[in-house]
Amino acid sequence: MNFDQANALNASVGALSPLELTRWAVAQSAGKVVVTTNFRPYESIILHMGTLAQADIPVLWVDHGTNLPETYRFAEKCRALLALNIHAFVPKMTAAHWLAMNGGQVPMPDEVERVESFSRIMKLEPFERGMREMAPTVWITALRKEQNPQRAASLQPVMWDEKFQCLKVNPILEWTSVEMDAYLAEFELPNERTYYDPAKGDEKHECGLHAKLVTDKL
Repeated sequence: MNFDQANALNASVGALSPLELTRWAVAQSAGKVVVTTNFRPYESIILHMGTLAQADIPVLWVDHGTNLPETYRFAEKCRALLALNIHAFVPKMTAAHWLAMNGGQVPMPDEVERVESFSRIMKLEPFERGMREMAPTVWITALRKEQNPQRAASLQPVMWDEKFQCLKVNPILEWTSVEMDAYLAEFELPNERTYYDPAKGDEKHECGLHAKLVTDKL
């Protein structure tokens, strides 16, 4: 598989609903699929779709240790409700260690150097380690254009991820908060809006997990 072959798949899946696309993605994986989450707002949706497509679908979660209590409670609600098969990866440096060496508090959005340090050490390293160990052929994400306006034009439902050498599938790419809220209500799923990602700081800052998504062909 390469960039052009993955891009060509979009013509054949364009009419699929998000759930149908999720099931299609699982079918392409030859048993090597993963769905990633950070338990941010609306994450129960992609996790619900994933478990409908494959009940024991592996869920990769980077727990950097500094999430808000609400986020951890949300994660446990999702785990219990959906019987999630979570593979949690943690940084090699504990949260207490990083905080002690970096001012004692998680970085704020305008603290660029601290945000980048946190992202590199506490999030990217365990994420990349997790992806290497789990070695998926298909990676299902909760990426949405609404959350990524700066590169929305380059995003496709099906893409090739060069870094991890896998098919990257974004089932809810086109959904806005209207569709997301309707899905939550229809399936009575939990949600959590009190969320802060120290690796991003704000919605416009890239933490790096999807940095290799855009290639020089776009």
